[in-house]
Amino acid sequence: MKSSRLVSILLLLQTRGRMTAAQLADELEVSVRTVYRDVEALNAAGVPLYGDAGHAGGYRLLDGYRTRLTGLTTGETEALFLAGAPGPAAELGLGAVLAAAQLKVRAALPPELRAHADRISGRFHLDAPGWYAAADDTPHLSAVADAVWNSRVLHVLYRRWAEPTDVQRRLEPYGLVLKAGRWYVVAGPGPRTFRVDQILELTATGEEFSRPGDFDLAAYWAAYQRDFHQRLYRGEAFVRLAPGVRLPRAVDGPTDEHGWTLARVPVESVEHAHGEFLRLGTDIEVLEPVELREKIARTVAELAARYGGAAEDSGD
Repeated sequence: MKSSRLVSILLLLQTRGRMTAAQLADELEVSVRTVYRDVEALNAAGVPLYGDAGHAGGYRLLDGYRTRLTGLTTGETEALFLAGAPGPAAELGLGAVLAAAQLKVRAALPPELRAHADRISGRFHLDAPGWYAAADDTPHLSAVADAVWNSRVLHVLYRRWAEPTDVQRRLEPYGLVLKAGRWYVVAGPGPRTFRVDQILELTATGEEFSRPGDFDLAAYWAAYQRDFHQRLYRGEAFVRLAPGVRLPRAVDGPTDEHGWTLARVPVESVEHAHGEFLRLGTDIEVLEPVELREKIARTVAELAARYGGAAEDSGD
């Protein structure tokens, strides 16, 4: 563990420049005292690392010093090659760049790690989009990605679900997110989230904007998803589920003597839950809300009447 930590300190200072002992300790999840000992060990090994005292001080490497040591473990190598998703990279116009980068990394690996990388490439393939969803047409994706990278303002004609559907928007694109095969751009002011495939027209401008220094794309997206689900599932249904049946997001309760499980299920609306629960046929019984139970009962009665009449006609 210590050798891995020494490599991490070296690489952190190489990529980030000056860092304090406290910053290194936070990054590596160790004590400041441990960082002091590790720095002494690096100095003893001949690494040109020195510290500056004072408010703006910290540790840094001698100017121009670079190490070719990567310190990659077997697991880190496998994760690196798993992370290289060729489909999204190609959509962003980076397919050839990704292939070249992986080739260079693979060539730099020792033989045993190269073998693990080859096993990953041969045994795992990442394909994000769902089976029953057609691929989104995103002709403006590369232009959006370029604006994200260069902090350039975009003027777009955007199609939304509410009236008026087609609206003009000025976007300051902070980042791109790929979710379930669909691209989203997070843009200011706000920030707000837009589907890239709903951009009908796009004009790239030479106007630059300043991306907020404290903006964290991953943290924003996590909060956005939590808020989305809270707004989406505003109701709740109380149901009985047949043995072995489980529903996403359901909170299971006790099981009765027949093996049926009582559960509370978040739902979008009575109409949406009506269609979703009918898919389960006789494996579910809705107890509450009464409005949903009665709506399903009416549908079942209509189906019984329709198909019962068909059966009688065929019998004649």
